[in-house]
Amino acid sequence: MTRRLLSSRPLLLPLLLMSLAAPLAGAAPSEVLVTLSADREAAEARDHERLAALVEDREALEAALARAREARDEARRWRNDLDAQRATLAARHAALETRREEQGQELTSLLSTLQRHSTEMRDILADSWLTLGGATLPPRLDEVEVLELAHVEELADSLLELTVQSGRVVALEAPVAGTDGEVTRRELVLLGDMAAFSGGQMLRRGADADIPSVVSHTPPSAGERLAAFQAGDRRALALDPTRGTLLEALARRPTLIERFHQGGAVGYVVVALGALGLLVALAQYGYLLRVSMAVRRQRRQIDQWRDDNPLGRVLCRFRQLPDGLAPEALEARLDEAMLAEQPRLERGQALVKLLAAVAPLLGLLGTVTGMIVTFQSITVFGTGDPQLMAGGIGQALVTTVLGLITAVPLLFAHTALVSRCRQLIGIVEGEASAALAEHLEARVSPSGQGVEPRSHHASLA
Repeated sequence: MTRRLLSSRPLLLPLLLMSLAAPLAGAAPSEVLVTLSADREAAEARDHERLAALVEDREALEAALARAREARDEARRWRNDLDAQRATLAARHAALETRREEQGQELTSLLSTLQRHSTEMRDILADSWLTLGGATLPPRLDEVEVLELAHVEELADSLLELTVQSGRVVALEAPVAGTDGEVTRRELVLLGDMAAFSGGQMLRRGADADIPSVVSHTPPSAGERLAAFQAGDRRALALDPTRGTLLEALARRPTLIERFHQGGAVGYVVVALGALGLLVALAQYGYLLRVSMAVRRQRRQIDQWRDDNPLGRVLCRFRQLPDGLAPEALEARLDEAMLAEQPRLERGQALVKLLAAVAPLLGLLGTVTGMIVTFQSITVFGTGDPQLMAGGIGQALVTTVLGLITAVPLLFAHTALVSRCRQLIGIVEGEASAALAEHLEARVSPSGQGVEPRSHHASLA
C-alpha cells in the first residue's frame, strides 16, 4: 500500500505544475523556477506527512480501503443491473419488431386509426353529461405500440357503455352552482348526453367539469315542463337541440321594456306622440258615442227639441226662422246651422291624422341617427366583430318599429272617428232636409195644413 501511494506522486506533480502555471505566467523565468521548486518541496512535505499519518493509523487505512471496495462492488452491481435491463429492453424490442412484422401494414394502420379516434372521442366527451353520470371514457391508445385483442375489446366495451348511457334518463344528486355562484347539492336529471336540468332550470357544464351550473335564463314555459317531468307529473319536456346555444340567445334577447329603451330619445318622443294621439282619439270617440245616443233619443222624439245634440239644435234653429223666407234662404240657413255643428263633431281628427303621418317619419329619423352612430363605431373598432354591427343596426331599427306600431293604431282611430262623424252628419243632414221639405210642403198646400210629421225610429248603427 505504501509503494502504491508513493508511485502516485509523479502523477500529482504535473497537476500541481498546471495549477501554478496560470498565476506565474507573467513572472520572470528565475522567479518561476524558484516558486516551482518551493511548491514542489511543500507538496512533497505534505505527501510525506499524509503517508506517515496513514502508515501510523493502519485502522483508518483499512477503513478507507473497505469503503473503496464497497463502492467498487456497488458500481459493478449497478452496471450488471443496467446490462440486464438493456438486454431485457433489447429482447422486448426485438419481440415487438417481430410481432409488428407479423401483423403487417393493415393492423398498423388500424392501430393508428384507433389511436386518433380514441383521442378525438376523449376530447369531445370531456365535457359530456355522460361522465357526470359515471360513464368511462374510451382508453388512450397513444402509447400502444402493438395492437392487441385486449385493446380492441376495452375500446368496444367503453363505446358500448357510452351508447347505452346516452339513451338513459338518470336521476342523481350532485353539487350544482347557482346563478349567484353558490354550490349546493341538488337533485338533477340527466337526459343521456343531450341535456340536464334541476328544479325546472336547465344546467350547463361550468368551469369545473365535475360541477354543473344553472343556466341564467330558462323560458318559463320550458321550466314548468321540466319541473313537472322531474316530479313525474308529465311525460313531455322541453329540450335545447343546440346544446345551450339557443338558451344563450334567449338570455341575450332583450325584453320588451329593454327593447323600448333601446329606441333612445326619438323612441320616447314617438311613443309619447302616439299616446297623445290615442288619448285624443278615445276622448273624441267617447264624445261621438254620447252624441249618437242623444241623437237617437232626439229622433224618437222629433217634436221635442233638445239642446244636448246637434240634431235638436239644428231643428230648433230652423223652427225659429221667420215665416215668408224664400226656399233658397231657408236652405242656406239650414246649411249654416249644420256647418256650425261640424267642428265639434270633427274635433281631434286633424291631430290624430297628423300624428299618424309623423310617427313613421320620426321612426325613420331615429333609424338614420342610429345608423350614423353604428358606422361611427365601425370606423373606430372596425368590422371584426359582426355582433357589434348587428347590435347597432338592431337598435337603430327599433325606432322604425316604434313609429310603425304607433302609426297603425292612430290610422285605425282616425278612420273610426271619420266614419262615426260622417254617420252623424249624414243623419243630421237627412233630418234637416226632411224638416225643410215638410215646411215647404206646408206652405204650398192649398188647405194650409201640411203633412203630419214622420216618426223616426231608425237607430244609429
